[in-house]
Amino acid sequence: MNDSATPLSNPEENPKERLDRELMELLQGLRVAATGVQVLFAFLLTLPFSAGFGKIGREGHWLFLIAVITAALASICLIAPATQHRILYRSGLKAQLLRRANRLGVVGGIALAISMVCSTSLVVDVLTSLWLAVVIAAAIAALSAWLWFVQPLVSLLRARRHDDDQ
Repeated sequence: MNDSATPLSNPEENPKERLDRELMELLQGLRVAATGVQVLFAFLLTLPFSAGFGKIGREGHWLFLIAVITAALASICLIAPATQHRILYRSGLKAQLLRRANRLGVVGGIALAISMVCSTSLVVDVLTSLWLAVVIAAAIAALSAWLWFVQPLVSLLRARRHDDDQ
């Protein structure tokens, strides 16, 4: 296993092959994330039709609205690269698609984190209390921020600093 900061590369891989591999890896990762988002989104779309939804207060309705909108945004962002890949197939725009898909994946991740925080805090608030909902929402926000964004960015900055030192 290679633990160095330099990306794995195959000396026999030409730039086109590398681009193909990177795009396929990215699309596969986005497909996995999109499945989870779609399950959350489907759950959220059914919630207003359940018997107890009317008991949720004004703050709960706002949490729900934010959760639904950000789940929809996450779904759109995580599905878009696969759809664009089909439309741009054999167009010679693979590098542009890879950059765009990467950005959409990050935006989709942010939207997913927001939706998960709002959904979880809504459920916890209904089941227990507001203070516990706030604590759990903060923990989920911090954990997703750290694992999905901060930790990889710290690794990237360290790798760049290491490359600059050499």
